[in-house]
Amino acid sequence: AAAGEAEGGSGGDGGGGSSGSREAVERLVREHPVVVFMKGSPAQPLCGFSNAVVQILRLHGVRDYRAHDVLQDADLRQGIKNYSNWPTIPQVYLNGEFVGGCDILLQMHQSGDLVEELKKLGIRSALLDAEKDQDKK
Repeated sequence: AAAGEAEGGSGGDGGGGSSGSREAVERLVREHPVVVFMKGSPAQPLCGFSNAVVQILRLHGVRDYRAHDVLQDADLRQGIKNYSNWPTIPQVYLNGEFVGGCDILLQMHQSGDLVEELKKLGIRSALLDAEKDQDKK
C-alpha cells in the first residue's frame, strides 16, 4: 500500500480522476492565492451570496482571482463541500486555506481582517487607498 500512496493514493474509490475528488479540489484551491467557488461567474453571479462575495472582493480591488462555477460541475459542487466540510456555496480560499462563505467574508470585511489577510498574500486592498483619499479631504 505504501507504494500506492507515493503516487497521491486516490484510495480505493476508483474515481481518482473526478473533478470532485479530494486531489482535484486540492489542486484547485492551491492554483491561485485567491480562489472562489461560486454559483455563476464573477461577471454574472447566479445567487445573492455569490454576488456578495464578488462585490466584497471588488471593493478591495481584488481583480485577479480564480472563480469556479459549481453549477457547471455537480462533482465539484459536492467535492468542495466535502473538502471544506462546509455545506454551502460560495466558498473562499486564501492561500489554499478555507476562509468561509459570504457571511464570514462579510465579517472579515467589516472588521478589517480581510485587509490584513490580503496583505499576507501580497495584495494591497483598494480600501486602504480609499481611506487615504478621505484623509486628504
